[in-house]
Amino acid sequence: MPKMKSNAGAKKRFILTGSGKIKRKHAYKSHILTKKSNKRKRNLTKWGLVADVDTNHVKRLLAMR
Repeated sequence: MPKMKSNAGAKKRFILTGSGKIKRKHAYKSHILTKKSNKRKRNLTKWGLVADVDTNHVKRLLAMR
């Protein structure tokens, strides 16, 4: 059986933490930033975690399972 290929787009978008959780960036930070408040833009800059419901799907994209 051939090796599983990881999804190239997913490799660029997700980072695995030491505890096994998956980090992600927030959306809505690329354009039309003038109408968004500074607080909202600042919070969108920070990393978030992938929801527990989506974790298995993302791990499959990263060929971890």
